[in-house]
Amino acid sequence: MKKNILLIHTGGTISMSEDTSGAVKPGEKNPLTQGTELLSSLANLHVEEPFNLPSPHITQKEMMKLKLLLEEYDQQGNIDGAVITHGTDTLEETAYFLDLTCQASFPVVVTGAMRSSNEIGSDGLYNLISSIRVASSEDARGQGVLVVLNDEIHTALNVTKTHTSNISTFQSPQYGPIGIVTKRGVLFHHTPTKHETYPVQVIDKKVHLLKAHAGMDSSLLKAMLSMEVDGIVIEALGQGNLPPSALEGVTEFIKNNIPVVIVSRSYAGIVQDIYGYEGGGKHLKELGVIFSNGLNGQKARIKLLVALANTNRMDELEEMFMF
Repeated sequence: MKKNILLIHTGGTISMSEDTSGAVKPGEKNPLTQGTELLSSLANLHVEEPFNLPSPHITQKEMMKLKLLLEEYDQQGNIDGAVITHGTDTLEETAYFLDLTCQASFPVVVTGAMRSSNEIGSDGLYNLISSIRVASSEDARGQGVLVVLNDEIHTALNVTKTHTSNISTFQSPQYGPIGIVTKRGVLFHHTPTKHETYPVQVIDKKVHLLKAHAGMDSSLLKAMLSMEVDGIVIEALGQGNLPPSALEGVTEFIKNNIPVVIVSRSYAGIVQDIYGYEGGGKHLKELGVIFSNGLNGQKARIKLLVALANTNRMDELEEMFMF
């Protein structure tokens, strides 16, 4: 018996075409909607297109719209799973936002494409078919929001875009995919041990992301303070260290009760308060900096936005980032 699958199109390369000049851009119609008849053999599809945007145009406003749409269909009680097509540049951020906030009980899968619909080797329709199959799988329930591309199933928590153009760009550093899609079926070989969600009604805080570098000083941090930000995430060096010249700015944030979250700019690993020299992780911890447990910079920013929608207490924020 075919499942009832909510299919949400949001734009991105998966819904674009290449013109005669080689430019990839949206057309008058989404090419994926023209393939709905083919896809309908896989499931009973309920198609929504709340907006049509390249993923660099996506903000938390659009993410909230997707969350509310998913929850609206969940309340109706006739949907078995959902698939969201999305541009790949910010796909992991939207997926992680939904993973943290969406209260829908059915599986949610986010997918995209690295090649537009009329390019040779286009991967959009194939990824969409794979995603519908995963969303229809009973084994997908309780796994959190999933990201499916290139025959692999990843968690929204761990997946990230690792290559600018390769179709195998989405990887989960350290952990790998939790399942695969084959011609014969959907196979999960790992299951997440924990999953966190937070009630969110409004996302209106201002959080910035900054990357540390050799010789970094406090000038950008001080400039951000004047912009009335609500929080900042810093991709620090190594296991969570900063140049001493950046400490003045960090200290000013903490004095003003504005959370500073540290992640690593390294590809893999987690930040830890190990080094005791000036600007080292131990020193930063003593100053009141919050250490994130394995998130990359863009996801830590999403999590801080969600966390600040629930509390501004430093101890509670720190506990959330220990997960």
